[in-house]
Amino acid sequence: MGLQVFPAPSGGASYSSQPPASASSVLLDGQLVNSFSTSTSVTGIGAPWLLYANGAGSTTFTVGSDTYTVPAGSTVGTSAYTGSQSVSVATTGTAPATFTASTMPTILGGWRSVTYGNGYFVAVAAGTTVGAYSTNGTTWSASTLPSSTQWQSVTYGNGKFVAVAYGTTAGAYSTNGTTWTANTMPSASNWRSVGYGNGYYVAVAGTTTAGAYSTNGTSWTASTMPSSSDWRGVTYGNGYYVAVQVSGTTAGAYSTNGTTWTASTMPTSDQWYAVTYGLVGSTPTFVAVQQSGGTSGAYSTNGSTWTASTMPSGGSFAGWTNVTYGNGYFVAIAGSTTAGGYSQNGITWTANTMPSNYAWYGVTYGNGYFVAVQGSISTTGAYFAQTPFPVAYGIYNGATVRA
Repeated sequence: MGLQVFPAPSGGASYSSQPPASASSVLLDGQLVNSFSTSTSVTGIGAPWLLYANGAGSTTFTVGSDTYTVPAGSTVGTSAYTGSQSVSVATTGTAPATFTASTMPTILGGWRSVTYGNGYFVAVAAGTTVGAYSTNGTTWSASTLPSSTQWQSVTYGNGKFVAVAYGTTAGAYSTNGTTWTANTMPSASNWRSVGYGNGYYVAVAGTTTAGAYSTNGTSWTASTMPSSSDWRGVTYGNGYYVAVQVSGTTAGAYSTNGTTWTASTMPTSDQWYAVTYGLVGSTPTFVAVQQSGGTSGAYSTNGSTWTASTMPSGGSFAGWTNVTYGNGYFVAIAGSTTAGGYSQNGITWTANTMPSNYAWYGVTYGNGYFVAVQGSISTTGAYFAQTPFPVAYGIYNGATVRA
Protein backbone atom coordinates (compact mmCIF):
# COMPACT_ATOMS: atom_id res chain seq x y z
CA MET A 1 0.00 0.00 0.00
CA GLY A 2 1.38 3.44 -0.94
CA LEU A 3 1.76 6.69 0.93
CA GLN A 4 -1.52 7.95 2.35
CA VAL A 5 -2.67 11.19 3.89
CA PHE A 6 -5.20 10.93 6.68
CA PRO A 7 -8.14 13.28 6.65
CA ALA A 8 -7.53 16.05 9.12
CA PRO A 9 -9.64 16.54 12.25
CA SER A 10 -12.41 19.08 11.75
CA GLY A 11 -11.03 22.59 11.36
CA GLY A 12 -7.41 21.59 10.76
CA ALA A 13 -4.96 20.67 8.03
CA SER A 14 -3.32 17.27 7.72
CA TYR A 15 0.38 17.35 8.58
CA SER A 16 1.29 13.73 9.26
CA SER A 17 1.65 12.48 5.69
CA GLN A 18 2.53 8.88 6.55
CA PRO A 19 0.20 7.62 9.27
CA PRO A 20 0.69 4.12 10.69
CA ALA A 21 -0.96 1.33 8.72
CA SER A 22 -2.91 0.07 11.74
CA ALA A 23 -4.46 3.47 12.50
CA SER A 24 -8.22 3.72 12.17
CA SER A 25 -8.98 7.39 12.89
CA VAL A 26 -7.32 10.72 13.61
CA LEU A 27 -7.35 12.05 17.17
CA LEU A 28 -4.78 14.83 16.85
CA ASP A 29 -2.81 16.20 13.92
CA GLY A 30 -0.56 19.25 13.93
CA GLN A 31 2.82 20.92 13.69
CA LEU A 32 5.31 22.54 16.01
CA VAL A 33 6.35 25.64 14.05
CA ASN A 34 7.63 28.44 16.33
CA SER A 35 7.44 26.70 19.69
CA PHE A 36 9.03 23.45 20.77
CA SER A 37 6.03 22.33 22.80
CA THR A 38 2.25 22.44 22.83
CA SER A 39 -0.51 21.17 25.11
CA THR A 40 -4.12 20.15 24.54
CA SER A 41 -6.62 17.44 25.49
CA VAL A 42 -7.64 14.40 23.45
CA THR A 43 -10.56 12.02 23.97
CA GLY A 44 -9.96 8.28 23.70
CA ILE A 45 -12.51 5.53 23.07
CA GLY A 46 -10.74 2.68 24.86
CA ALA A 47 -8.43 1.78 21.97
CA PRO A 48 -4.63 1.94 22.04
CA TRP A 49 -3.18 5.14 20.58
CA LEU A 50 -0.51 5.36 17.92
CA LEU A 51 1.87 8.32 18.26
CA TYR A 52 3.66 9.59 15.17
CA ALA A 53 6.28 12.35 14.82
CA ASN A 54 8.60 13.50 12.07
CA GLY A 55 11.12 16.18 12.98
CA ALA A 56 14.87 16.58 13.20
CA GLY A 57 15.04 14.78 16.55
CA SER A 58 12.93 12.72 18.88
CA THR A 59 9.57 13.99 20.11
CA THR A 60 8.07 13.42 23.55
CA PHE A 61 4.36 12.82 24.08
CA THR A 62 2.98 13.06 27.60
CA VAL A 63 -0.48 11.54 27.96
CA GLY A 64 -1.82 12.10 31.46
CA SER A 65 0.96 10.70 33.65
CA ASP A 66 2.49 8.53 30.88
CA THR A 67 5.45 9.67 28.77
CA TYR A 68 6.43 8.26 25.38
CA THR A 69 9.49 9.08 23.26
CA VAL A 70 9.00 8.89 19.49
CA PRO A 71 12.13 8.86 17.27
CA ALA A 72 12.03 10.97 14.12
CA GLY A 73 9.77 9.47 11.46
CA SER A 74 8.57 6.72 13.77
CA THR A 75 5.39 5.42 15.37
CA VAL A 76 5.05 4.31 18.99
CA GLY A 77 2.06 2.45 20.44
CA THR A 78 0.46 3.26 23.78
CA SER A 79 -1.94 1.81 26.27
CA ALA A 80 -5.65 2.10 25.61
CA TYR A 81 -7.12 5.42 26.76
CA THR A 82 -10.70 6.24 27.53
CA GLY A 83 -12.20 9.70 27.98
CA SER A 84 -10.48 13.07 27.94
CA GLN A 85 -6.71 12.94 28.43
CA SER A 86 -4.29 15.83 28.80
CA VAL A 87 -1.63 15.67 26.09
CA SER A 88 1.61 17.59 25.60
CA VAL A 89 3.92 17.29 22.61
CA ALA A 90 7.51 18.52 22.86
CA THR A 91 10.74 18.27 20.92
CA THR A 92 14.16 19.06 22.31
CA GLY A 93 16.08 21.93 20.82
CA THR A 94 19.84 21.58 20.78
CA ALA A 95 21.89 23.54 23.31
CA PRO A 96 23.20 26.85 21.90
CA ALA A 97 26.86 25.85 22.12
CA THR A 98 28.65 27.41 19.14
CA PHE A 99 27.38 30.41 17.18
CA THR A 100 27.99 30.91 13.47
CA ALA A 101 29.06 34.24 11.96
CA SER A 102 26.68 36.23 9.77
CA THR A 103 27.23 39.45 7.81
CA MET A 104 25.47 42.64 8.83
CA PRO A 105 25.15 45.79 6.69
CA THR A 106 28.14 48.15 6.82
CA ILE A 107 27.89 50.94 9.40
CA LEU A 108 30.15 53.55 11.02
CA GLY A 109 29.00 52.86 14.58
CA GLY A 110 28.22 49.58 16.26
CA TRP A 111 25.09 47.44 16.41
CA ARG A 112 23.46 47.90 19.79
CA SER A 113 20.26 45.87 19.90
CA VAL A 114 18.26 43.20 18.08
CA THR A 115 14.73 41.89 18.51
CA TYR A 116 12.31 39.51 16.79
CA GLY A 117 8.69 39.92 15.80
CA ASN A 118 6.22 39.21 13.03
CA GLY A 119 8.69 37.05 11.10
CA TYR A 120 11.59 39.53 11.19
CA PHE A 121 14.78 40.03 13.15
CA VAL A 122 15.40 43.78 13.44
CA ALA A 123 18.59 45.53 14.62
CA VAL A 124 19.53 49.14 15.40
CA ALA A 125 22.96 50.76 15.64
CA ALA A 126 24.65 53.76 17.26
CA GLY A 127 25.44 56.97 15.40
CA THR A 128 23.81 56.15 12.09
CA THR A 129 20.53 56.04 10.22
CA VAL A 130 21.31 52.49 9.10
CA GLY A 131 19.24 49.71 10.60
CA ALA A 132 18.93 46.08 9.55
CA TYR A 133 16.32 43.39 9.11
CA SER A 134 16.38 39.68 8.36
CA THR A 135 13.84 36.91 7.92
CA ASN A 136 16.21 34.23 9.15
CA GLY A 137 18.86 35.91 11.33
CA THR A 138 21.59 34.88 8.90
CA THR A 139 21.13 37.12 5.83
CA TRP A 140 20.56 40.82 6.50
CA SER A 141 19.34 43.86 4.56
CA ALA A 142 19.78 47.53 5.43
CA SER A 143 16.93 49.81 6.47
CA THR A 144 16.82 53.54 7.25
CA LEU A 145 16.06 55.03 10.68
CA PRO A 146 14.56 58.54 10.89
CA SER A 147 17.74 60.21 12.16
CA SER A 148 21.47 59.60 12.66
CA THR A 149 21.55 59.23 16.43
CA GLN A 150 22.76 56.83 19.11
CA TRP A 151 20.11 54.14 18.75
CA GLN A 152 20.40 51.90 21.80
CA SER A 153 17.50 49.47 22.00
CA VAL A 154 14.66 47.99 19.97
CA THR A 155 11.72 45.80 20.97
CA TYR A 156 8.61 44.32 19.36
CA GLY A 157 5.05 44.16 20.60
CA ASN A 158 1.48 44.61 19.49
CA GLY A 159 2.39 44.88 15.82
CA LYS A 160 5.19 47.45 16.14
CA PHE A 161 8.95 47.57 16.37
CA VAL A 162 9.91 50.43 18.71
CA ALA A 163 13.41 51.93 19.14
CA VAL A 164 14.91 54.41 21.62
CA ALA A 165 18.14 56.45 21.48
CA TYR A 166 20.77 57.87 23.85
CA GLY A 167 20.84 61.54 24.87
CA THR A 168 17.93 62.70 22.76
CA THR A 169 14.16 62.88 22.50
CA ALA A 170 14.37 60.91 19.25
CA GLY A 171 12.46 57.66 19.05
CA ALA A 172 11.16 55.57 16.19
CA TYR A 173 8.59 52.94 15.35
CA SER A 174 7.92 50.59 12.46
CA THR A 175 5.12 48.19 11.58
CA ASN A 176 7.35 46.05 9.38
CA GLY A 177 10.94 46.52 10.62
CA THR A 178 12.00 48.03 7.31
CA THR A 179 10.29 51.44 7.10
CA TRP A 180 10.58 53.67 10.17
CA THR A 181 8.70 56.72 11.47
CA ALA A 182 10.05 59.22 14.01
CA ASN A 183 8.39 59.83 17.35
CA THR A 184 9.30 61.84 20.45
CA MET A 185 10.36 60.63 23.90
CA PRO A 186 9.29 62.65 26.99
CA SER A 187 12.80 64.05 27.61
CA ALA A 188 16.30 64.20 26.11
CA SER A 189 17.51 61.46 28.43
CA ASN A 190 20.06 58.72 27.89
CA TRP A 191 17.50 56.13 26.87
CA ARG A 192 19.13 52.72 27.24
CA SER A 193 16.48 50.02 26.95
CA VAL A 194 12.91 49.44 25.83
CA GLY A 195 10.66 46.43 26.35
CA TYR A 196 7.06 45.41 25.78
CA GLY A 197 4.46 43.53 27.78
CA ASN A 198 0.80 43.52 28.74
CA GLY A 199 -0.11 46.38 26.41
CA TYR A 200 2.71 48.75 27.37
CA TYR A 201 6.01 49.71 25.83
CA VAL A 202 8.35 50.69 28.69
CA ALA A 203 11.70 52.51 28.43
CA VAL A 204 14.40 53.27 30.98
CA ALA A 205 17.30 55.75 30.85
CA GLY A 206 20.77 56.29 32.27
CA THR A 207 21.95 58.75 34.96
CA THR A 208 18.45 59.89 35.73
CA THR A 209 15.13 58.91 37.29
CA ALA A 210 13.54 59.23 33.86
CA GLY A 211 11.37 56.41 32.63
CA ALA A 212 8.65 56.33 30.00
CA TYR A 213 5.68 54.27 28.89
CA SER A 214 3.46 54.09 25.85
CA THR A 215 0.33 52.19 24.95
CA ASN A 216 0.84 52.50 21.20
CA GLY A 217 4.60 52.84 20.62
CA THR A 218 4.12 56.25 19.00
CA SER A 219 3.36 58.67 21.85
CA TRP A 220 5.11 58.48 25.23
CA THR A 221 4.40 59.54 28.81
CA ALA A 222 7.08 60.17 31.44
CA SER A 223 7.40 57.97 34.52
CA THR A 224 9.77 58.05 37.49
CA MET A 225 12.28 55.35 38.42
CA PRO A 226 13.13 54.71 42.10
CA SER A 227 16.57 56.33 41.92
CA SER A 228 18.72 58.54 39.71
CA SER A 229 21.07 55.97 38.26
CA ASP A 230 22.13 54.35 35.02
CA TRP A 231 19.20 52.09 34.20
CA ARG A 232 20.36 49.67 31.50
CA GLY A 233 17.84 46.87 31.03
CA VAL A 234 14.08 46.32 31.19
CA THR A 235 11.87 43.31 30.48
CA TYR A 236 8.37 41.98 31.13
CA GLY A 237 7.05 38.68 32.40
CA ASN A 238 4.37 37.10 34.58
CA GLY A 239 2.68 40.43 35.34
CA TYR A 240 5.85 42.36 36.20
CA TYR A 241 8.06 44.88 34.44
CA VAL A 242 11.60 44.49 35.81
CA ALA A 243 14.57 46.85 35.36
CA VAL A 244 18.23 46.78 36.39
CA GLN A 245 20.92 49.47 36.66
CA VAL A 246 24.71 49.65 36.82
CA SER A 247 25.35 51.09 40.28
CA GLY A 248 24.19 50.78 43.85
CA THR A 249 23.06 47.81 45.91
CA THR A 250 19.39 48.62 45.30
CA ALA A 251 20.17 48.20 41.63
CA GLY A 252 16.83 46.82 40.54
CA ALA A 253 13.21 47.88 40.22
CA TYR A 254 9.86 46.30 39.46
CA SER A 255 6.42 47.50 38.44
CA THR A 256 3.04 45.89 37.97
CA ASN A 257 1.84 48.53 35.50
CA GLY A 258 4.96 49.95 33.80
CA THR A 259 4.25 53.40 35.19
CA THR A 260 4.92 53.22 38.95
CA TRP A 261 8.15 51.57 40.12
CA THR A 262 9.44 50.05 43.37
CA ALA A 263 13.14 49.54 44.18
CA SER A 264 14.52 46.03 44.66
CA THR A 265 17.89 44.78 45.86
CA MET A 266 20.29 42.85 43.66
CA PRO A 267 22.72 40.30 45.19
CA THR A 268 25.77 42.51 44.59
CA SER A 269 26.50 46.11 43.59
CA ASP A 270 27.97 45.04 40.26
CA GLN A 271 27.12 46.79 37.01
CA TRP A 272 23.88 45.09 36.08
CA TYR A 273 23.43 45.53 32.33
CA ALA A 274 20.54 43.37 31.17
CA VAL A 275 17.56 41.35 32.32
CA THR A 276 15.23 38.89 30.61
CA TYR A 277 12.28 36.62 31.43
CA GLY A 278 11.66 32.95 30.75
CA LEU A 279 10.08 29.79 32.11
CA VAL A 280 12.02 27.11 33.96
CA GLY A 281 9.55 24.27 33.60
CA SER A 282 6.43 26.08 34.74
CA THR A 283 8.30 28.46 37.07
CA PRO A 284 8.47 32.14 36.01
CA THR A 285 12.13 33.22 36.11
CA PHE A 286 13.88 36.55 35.61
CA VAL A 287 17.63 36.42 34.88
CA ALA A 288 20.06 39.36 35.06
CA VAL A 289 23.71 39.69 34.04
CA GLN A 290 26.38 42.25 34.90
CA GLN A 291 29.16 43.89 32.95
CA SER A 292 31.91 44.54 35.50
CA GLY A 293 34.09 41.66 34.33
CA GLY A 294 33.19 39.15 37.02
CA THR A 295 31.15 35.97 36.99
CA SER A 296 28.12 37.30 38.84
CA GLY A 297 24.62 36.67 37.60
CA ALA A 298 21.26 36.69 39.34
CA TYR A 299 17.85 35.08 39.10
CA SER A 300 14.43 35.80 40.56
CA THR A 301 11.00 34.19 40.42
CA ASN A 302 9.15 37.45 41.10
CA GLY A 303 11.41 40.28 39.90
CA SER A 304 11.74 41.72 43.39
CA THR A 305 13.79 39.20 45.39
CA TRP A 306 17.04 38.09 43.76
CA THR A 307 19.57 35.28 44.29
CA ALA A 308 23.16 35.25 43.02
CA SER A 309 24.31 32.81 40.35
CA THR A 310 27.70 32.14 38.81
CA MET A 311 28.34 32.87 35.14
CA PRO A 312 31.08 31.20 33.07
CA SER A 313 34.48 32.88 33.21
CA GLY A 314 35.56 34.41 29.92
CA GLY A 315 38.62 36.41 30.94
CA SER A 316 39.05 39.93 32.28
CA PHE A 317 37.12 41.52 29.42
CA ALA A 318 34.15 39.15 29.49
CA GLY A 319 31.72 41.57 31.07
CA TRP A 320 28.26 40.24 30.36
CA THR A 321 26.32 42.73 28.27
CA ASN A 322 23.00 41.08 27.43
CA VAL A 323 20.82 38.04 28.00
CA THR A 324 17.74 36.58 26.31
CA TYR A 325 15.48 33.54 26.60
CA GLY A 326 14.14 31.10 24.04
CA ASN A 327 12.97 27.50 23.88
CA GLY A 328 14.09 26.55 27.36
CA TYR A 329 17.47 28.30 27.29
CA PHE A 330 18.80 31.53 28.73
CA VAL A 331 21.64 32.79 26.51
CA ALA A 332 24.12 35.51 27.53
CA ILE A 333 26.70 37.43 25.51
CA ALA A 334 29.77 39.38 26.59
CA GLY A 335 32.06 42.20 25.50
CA SER A 336 35.46 41.88 23.76
CA THR A 337 35.60 38.10 23.89
CA THR A 338 34.43 34.96 22.17
CA ALA A 339 32.89 33.88 25.47
CA GLY A 340 29.18 33.30 25.76
CA GLY A 341 27.01 31.30 28.09
CA TYR A 342 23.76 29.36 28.25
CA SER A 343 21.60 27.94 31.01
CA GLN A 344 18.37 25.97 31.24
CA ASN A 345 17.48 27.27 34.70
CA GLY A 346 19.20 30.65 35.01
CA ILE A 347 21.30 29.28 37.87
CA THR A 348 23.84 26.86 36.40
CA TRP A 349 25.63 28.13 33.31
CA THR A 350 27.73 26.53 30.59
CA ALA A 351 30.22 28.40 28.43
CA ASN A 352 29.66 28.62 24.69
CA THR A 353 31.60 30.24 21.85
CA MET A 354 30.89 33.30 19.73
CA PRO A 355 32.47 33.56 16.25
CA SER A 356 34.74 36.51 17.11
CA ASN A 357 35.95 38.57 20.06
CA TYR A 358 33.95 41.69 19.32
CA ALA A 359 31.93 43.54 21.92
CA TRP A 360 28.66 41.66 21.62
CA TYR A 361 25.79 43.93 22.65
CA GLY A 362 22.43 42.54 21.54
CA VAL A 363 20.88 39.08 21.54
CA THR A 364 17.36 37.76 20.90
CA TYR A 365 15.44 34.60 20.03
CA GLY A 366 12.87 33.91 17.35
CA ASN A 367 11.67 31.18 15.00
CA GLY A 368 14.20 28.62 16.21
CA TYR A 369 17.22 30.97 16.10
CA PHE A 370 19.30 32.79 18.70
CA VAL A 371 20.71 35.90 16.99
CA ALA A 372 23.38 38.29 18.30
CA VAL A 373 24.87 41.58 17.11
CA GLN A 374 28.04 43.35 18.20
CA GLY A 375 28.89 46.92 19.07
CA SER A 376 32.21 47.39 17.31
CA ILE A 377 32.74 48.80 13.83
CA SER A 378 32.32 45.49 12.09
CA THR A 379 29.83 43.71 9.88
CA THR A 380 29.92 40.53 11.94
CA GLY A 381 26.77 39.16 13.52
CA ALA A 382 26.08 35.68 14.86
CA TYR A 383 23.34 33.08 14.96
CA PHE A 384 22.60 29.65 16.35
CA ALA A 385 19.91 27.50 14.80
CA GLN A 386 18.12 25.02 17.05
CA THR A 387 16.17 21.98 15.86
CA PRO A 388 14.70 22.92 12.47
CA PHE A 389 10.98 23.41 12.19
CA PRO A 390 8.44 22.20 11.44
CA VAL A 391 7.86 19.04 13.49
CA ALA A 392 4.78 17.15 12.31
CA TYR A 393 2.94 15.02 14.87
CA GLY A 394 -0.19 12.92 15.08
CA ILE A 395 -2.18 10.74 17.47
CA TYR A 396 -4.39 8.02 15.99
CA ASN A 397 -6.73 5.37 17.25
CA GLY A 398 -5.22 1.96 16.59
CA ALA A 399 -6.58 -1.57 16.57
CA THR A 400 -8.04 -1.41 13.05
CA VAL A 401 -5.69 -2.71 10.36
CA ARG A 402 -6.47 -1.42 6.88
CA ALA A 403 -6.26 -3.70 3.87
